This record gives sequence, structure tokens and C-alpha cells, in this order.
Amino acid sequence: MPSTMTLLTAAMLSLATVALAACNGQQALCDRPYSNVTFVGSHDSAFVGPLLVDNQLISVAKQLSLGVRFLQSQTHNKSGTIELCHTSCLEKDAGSLAAYLAPVKTFLDANPDEVVTLLLTNGDAIPVAKFAEVFSAVGLAKYAFVPSGKLGLGAWPTLQTMIDKGTRLVVWMDYHADTSSVPYILDEFSYYFETAYDVTDASFPSCAIDRPSGASANGRMGIVNHMLHVEIFDIQIPNEVEAATTNSVKSIRAQAAICEGLYGRATNVVLLDYVNLGDAMGAQALLNGL
Repeated sequence: MPSTMTLLTAAMLSLATVALAACNGQQALCDRPYSNVTFVGSHDSAFVGPLLVDNQLISVAKQLSLGVRFLQSQTHNKSGTIELCHTSCLEKDAGSLAAYLAPVKTFLDANPDEVVTLLLTNGDAIPVAKFAEVFSAVGLAKYAFVPSGKLGLGAWPTLQTMIDKGTRLVVWMDYHADTSSVPYILDEFSYYFETAYDVTDASFPSCAIDRPSGASANGRMGIVNHMLHVEIFDIQIPNEVEAATTNSVKSIRAQAAICEGLYGRATNVVLLDYVNLGDAMGAQALLNGL
């Protein structure tokens, strides 16, 4: 039978483990509001492969294993099913929303101290309730963060609070969100601005607001589209050849510094193509002051 001292030591070690539990891998992030954390994310995260229309080289599961905690992708209506399609389902069909969400569910189940964000586009104006059906079927709805109302920049909970409450999935939608119908699918442009996503200048010289048109940065978090494109016969495609340079700490830090100079605060999200090339996680650590 274990001695009292052995039991006491075990209890103290258990408490120490809890105390040292990191939030998104970093203890320093635990006390930060969600709105004061910088995420280096994966642009068009579902479109994986070697084709010109692909934006990533590794699967969503591997993106999460790499350290990516912000996943963006496009959705479209394919004969009544929500599919992850690039521009159209004729161009690139990466499968159903349910299949896309499955590795996110697996990751959240296995990693209780991680907060993950999804940003889904909805250009086909699919009713948001249809998305909710898929989230529920996959088992992700239970993790979804539901705000108490429209949150200002200073009103967001800390990562630790979100982890403690089990609401570790933040879901955004660019257009056609309806929080009166599905309160956890949040309207992106009520909370964020985005920079232009069709950049062909490798110096990324701008942090001007592209969307919403005419919007102010005041009260909004910022998404920087740090993806380099190349024009071929007047068609823009992701520039994989330069991705390691584009995704370097130096390049990401330089554009983030422009944004901070303009808006007086750190960038919230930096979206990348080919997120496994370069040093996305090094840039994320730097931008968070870690």
C-alpha cells in the first residue's frame, strides 16, 4: 500500500503538471485574450497536392501537427452537399465538409489544451443551418465557442478560459453567417478586416484594407494574406517556387511590421500557402513575442 508521503508526492506532481499545461503549446499564451494572439494560418487548407490549383502540400492533419491553429478554406454547394471546392467543384473538389472536419475533431479530442480556428468561405450562400448539421454530425459543435454577444477587441476570453470551458473551436464565415440561427458560426467581417489576397509583389509592401470595402481597422482584428502569386497568361496561381522565402520569418515579420505601424497593434492572423515551407511556426512565435 502506498505511503502517505508517496501519495502526497504524486498529488503534488499532478498539480504541477496541471499548472504547467500550455495553451496552444505555450504557457505564455494562456492569459492572453484570443484577440491578442497571433495565428499563422493555412490558406485554402483543404486543397492539398501538386497541381497548380493546390495551395498546400500536406494534409489538414499534418498542418495541425505542424502547429497551425488557424485553417481557412472554401466551401461550395455540390448537389446539396457542402463540398470543399476551389473556385468551383469542376476545378478542384477536395471532398465533403464532413471529411474536412474529421481530422479537426480528432485533433481537438486528443489535445485538450489547444484552441483551433476555422474560417470558411460561403460564396454559394448555403444556409448556415446546413453547416451546423455537419458540425453536429461530426461531433464538433460541442467544442464551438459561442460569444455572449458582439465582442469588442478587449472583451474576448483568454485561451485558458476557452480551454477550461471546453469551447476550443472558433468558427468564422466570410458571408451569409446568421448567429440568430447558428450562434457559433460568426460573421468574419463584423470582427476582422483582410488585406488583398492577389499579391504578386514579393516584397509585400502594403497592409491596406481590402475587405470589407471602405472599412476601418478600429475595433477589428486583422487578417494578412501573405500569399505570393505569379501570373501565367493573365491567370494568377500560387507561387510554390518562392514559398520558402515568402514564408520566412523575415518576410512575414516585414509585412506584419507594416501592419503594426499602420494600425498600432499586432496582426492577428497571417495566412500562408504551402505552410510547411519556410518557417511559419518560427514567425508565429516571433509575432507573439515568444
